[in-house]
Amino acid sequence: MARYTGPVCRLCRAERTKLFLKGAKCLTDKCPLEKRPYPPGVHSGRRQRKMTPYAKQLREKQKVKRFYGVLEAQFRKYFEEAERMKGKTGDNLLILLERRLDNVIYRLGFSYSRRHARQLVTHGHFQVNGKNVDIPSYLVREGDVISFRESSKNNENIKAMLEDLKTKAQTPNWLETDWENFSGKVISLPTREDVSLPVEEHLIVELYSK
Repeated sequence: MARYTGPVCRLCRAERTKLFLKGAKCLTDKCPLEKRPYPPGVHSGRRQRKMTPYAKQLREKQKVKRFYGVLEAQFRKYFEEAERMKGKTGDNLLILLERRLDNVIYRLGFSYSRRHARQLVTHGHFQVNGKNVDIPSYLVREGDVISFRESSKNNENIKAMLEDLKTKAQTPNWLETDWENFSGKVISLPTREDVSLPVEEHLIVELYSK
């Protein structure tokens, strides 16, 4: 299945929650969800159908996939890995997704959105522990240091972006941002409480357990 390339605000409306796919715009009154808090479509705002249990499970899965920008096959692999880990499968799944490099870069405040972070990673702007990494799905570990490459630090567009983002960033407790050195560190692994998306992960577990 190909990656979605249409208007991303439609995805937020479909899930009826902000997925923060447009960066700062999602925090303003320009967000389409503020004006049209119902799914896209001609008749979607007039009548709300009762959702079946399966539909609820599917919506939760789609919401998480779209929030982190993961396709179905990759999402399934994360679920299978979460099942093999100790603890609750739903919690493990969300923690794995939080550890993705593109998500970490966004959470450190080095990009406008997760989608933007993926673009920066694939373009080779970042290093992990001094080694070039261009894989957005790379899973960070405790103690990892994420930094811009030397050439990227001197890029005027990167400098201007960071100057703008510096005043807006809200770094979570499990990460540490060093704005002077264009770097960040994974202080500890994230927990379920660190996931900012409102989601009922047990519904995803039920969906895949059928």
